[in-house]
Amino acid sequence: MTVAASPAVPMLPFIDLQAQRRRLGGAVEAAVMAAVEGGAWIMGPQVREFETGLAAFGRAKHALGCANGTDALILPLIAWSLRPGDAVFVPSFTFTATAEIVPWLGAAPVFVDVDPVTYNMDPARLEAAIEGIRAEGRLTPKVVIAVDLFGQPADYPAIRAICDRHGLKLIADSAQGFGCTLNGEHPIRWADVTTTSFFPAKPLGCYGDGGAVLTDDDDLAQEMDSLRVHGKVVAKDLKDGASFAHDPKYLAMRIGMNSRLDTIQAAVLIEKLKVFADEIEWRNRIAARYNDLLAPHVAAVPQVIAGGVSTWAQYTIAHEARDALAAHLREQGVPTAVYYPVPMHMQPAYARFPRGAGGLPVTERVREQVLSLPMHADLDEATQDHIVAAVAGFVGAGA
Repeated sequence: MTVAASPAVPMLPFIDLQAQRRRLGGAVEAAVMAAVEGGAWIMGPQVREFETGLAAFGRAKHALGCANGTDALILPLIAWSLRPGDAVFVPSFTFTATAEIVPWLGAAPVFVDVDPVTYNMDPARLEAAIEGIRAEGRLTPKVVIAVDLFGQPADYPAIRAICDRHGLKLIADSAQGFGCTLNGEHPIRWADVTTTSFFPAKPLGCYGDGGAVLTDDDDLAQEMDSLRVHGKVVAKDLKDGASFAHDPKYLAMRIGMNSRLDTIQAAVLIEKLKVFADEIEWRNRIAARYNDLLAPHVAAVPQVIAGGVSTWAQYTIAHEARDALAAHLREQGVPTAVYYPVPMHMQPAYARFPRGAGGLPVTERVREQVLSLPMHADLDEATQDHIVAAVAGFVGAGA
């Protein structure tokens, strides 16, 4: 969300996607035209090329493109046969997509509180939530979906250990954080599946909708490949010399869906992936500078988990007068966004689902304090100085 500017004050871009396009010097446009001229607009060769590059970047054996980041989340849940009576543990301080796919299958999301510093799922609260659901006996714990909120990794070693103790699958929802690392490892080091989104505003975004799911599990990769194309036959379905000589999509082995990454979007992403490592480095430099300059003027600047590297999908401060600060910044031509003003457990569609033991006090507090400032890989120091001065001016005025 970007707040509208006063007519008298030009508004800065919140995320300047055109700056990146200009920097790439026509490479994306050329890649798009090559895909158009190639004519294989659905699951064309660029899709496979991008999947190979994405898997290598994320250090996974398999990467499967799909239509969007929400479909990426549902694919493993279908493959794991999630059903009514099952429980999936998710943070409440996240976007709707993380939880909405669970009721699609008749299962129940259980909302878990977050760490007060990183805003990612709190492992201690997760374990308490699992134990509470088990003790109640109404639902069966099956899956944990941890979110790499604002671009930084969740505490995967701790969450993985909890999942192992309780026999649960683990999904890393890296829609905002694909490319983040913890102690030099990508989330797939601990997760059964990593999912991501290529929505244009993401650090690795395309020119429309797109998503992907990554895994090291050969069998699961085939299952999800089948599911994303109408339940098509895949190699593991053909046993004891069986064969199918026609297009695999014409033999449905399971009830699937239609979730394919467009060739043109894959072409865009191939070019963006080439510079993605550099952009993560630039984002970290910009975030560090923000932290140094803003620390005296706000309640809290963002802190990354020890050993973590964030992709900084958002740069999010905390301020006790958040709404007044946002109004002041709007007058200075600085756009802001609030992620997420209404946590999942407080939204009408989700209020009926369980909350983890101890409630969600941290989530309910930080939702009133967080404010995201402009952040993108091409944010120059002069623009950043203007943003910092606007924040400092609000504090200096005693507002």
